[in-house]
Amino acid sequence: MAKQKQNTDPNYKVIAENRRARFDYAIEDDIECGIVLEGSEVKSLRAGGSNIAESYASVDDGELWLINSYIAPYEQAKVFKHEERRRRKLLVSRKELSNLWNATQRKGMTLVPLVLYFNHKGRAKLKIGIAKGKKLHDKRETQAKRDWSRQKQRLMKDHS
Repeated sequence: MAKQKQNTDPNYKVIAENRRARFDYAIEDDIECGIVLEGSEVKSLRAGGSNIAESYASVDDGELWLINSYIAPYEQAKVFKHEERRRRKLLVSRKELSNLWNATQRKGMTLVPLVLYFNHKGRAKLKIGIAKGKKLHDKRETQAKRDWSRQKQRLMKDHS
């Protein structure tokens, strides 16, 4: 088993991770951005009810949005419940926003959410990858490289 890195910061917590993104897309760059949430959404995230696997980000009308992300309803919220799959605004600087717009509109890239987490200050953050879709042969090549590296590790371990 691989040793897990012990994080000494009690506030840092990964809420949801999109593991499939690195298989389906070639991630060229990533950006950390804030996310605008309602109170019951934050409580639900602290409880761990979230999924960003089917979601994506897009730039509309000069703003960055997270679309189709799922945050489970918070059962204790009686009156101020949130919508589970609403569009959520993402917070980035204007310079980063223009770079994202250029990447998506001019270069044909995709904005893929990679990790949703609470940072060391306890604020919800989302890491977005600027990615290009992989073709089937690229996915096979990635799989072959991964298998070969595992096999190399086993061979090195056996010879030691």
